[in-house]
Amino acid sequence: MTWFVTRFDFRAPGADPATRQELFARAVEQAAYADTHGQDVLSLPEHHGADDGYLPSPLVVAAAMAAVTRRVSIGVMALQVNLHDPLRLAEDVAVLDHLSGGRVTYTLGLGYRREEYEMFGRAWDTRGADLGDRIALLQRAWSGEPVTVGGRTVRVTPVPFTRPHPILFHGGASAAAARRAARLGLHFQPQVADPELAELYRAECRAHGREPGMVLQPPAGPIVVFCAEDPDRFWGRYAGHLLADALLQDAWHGDLPSAVRDSSTTVEEMRAAGRYVVLTPDELADRIRSREIRAVTTHPLCAGLPAEPSWESLRLIGEVAERINRRNPNPAPEPGADPRSVTA
Repeated sequence: MTWFVTRFDFRAPGADPATRQELFARAVEQAAYADTHGQDVLSLPEHHGADDGYLPSPLVVAAAMAAVTRRVSIGVMALQVNLHDPLRLAEDVAVLDHLSGGRVTYTLGLGYRREEYEMFGRAWDTRGADLGDRIALLQRAWSGEPVTVGGRTVRVTPVPFTRPHPILFHGGASAAAARRAARLGLHFQPQVADPELAELYRAECRAHGREPGMVLQPPAGPIVVFCAEDPDRFWGRYAGHLLADALLQDAWHGDLPSAVRDSSTTVEEMRAAGRYVVLTPDELADRIRSREIRAVTTHPLCAGLPAEPSWESLRLIGEVAERINRRNPNPAPEPGADPRSVTA
């Protein structure tokens, strides 16, 4: 089974307000197109204080996309729980769960930038323990029963559409993240393909008396896929956007482990590395059938990619997705199901 994922992070270095507005409008329009053309997941990250416009408000965008779609899953990957007021977050997630009919899923994470914690006045040194406490509070709040917070007894309404709450993964690449996911009864989404980490999570789940949840690990193959009738022309005109995206991502991750980064510093290195690829529709279909590509993640706004190549790539990938799905029919997910789920 091949999953088709469309990622929107809205990073566009140097973009003016008019350009940024066009990117947001285009993303909503492309979400509607993706919903009816073979895409399984719309992926939205969360980061703050970035000069390039990295998306700080994924729930707002998820609501806009939910309004123009009916089938596709929307994944917030990852929601930085520590940077939010937990009660207000519980309310927003519950309302969005109703608006989307249970199609928004969440990967909950710590984040990895001290600057973001400083921006919101959050404690960096206790972030792991704080995250566990906040997730536990969210879970209690979504029960609909009164909860005590800071000496106050409050009740969050409405309860989510999905019971007991939307699908929740825990992100992270550490043993502490695996243990926390198991303790809190969450699914697990490490950003590295590490069988030992996955097994630790499963063992910890069983130690807590529950069956392990889903484990979603990054598959082998390219991390970003574009499609064009003439790939050489695409590289010749738009390689700067792809390289800018890779450089931005690599700089932010620093020494952190991640299976979804490319450390290339030139276009030539990038093309040789094969982490960002531009393929014809037939090439993409062949690589899917050969199992060389098991997940097609595309990035139509890549570092402010202009509208023409952005739409061409999305439409061609949609045609491939529909072609593949006709040969390997897969029914649309039930509300609340997460089509990202891959047990590794």
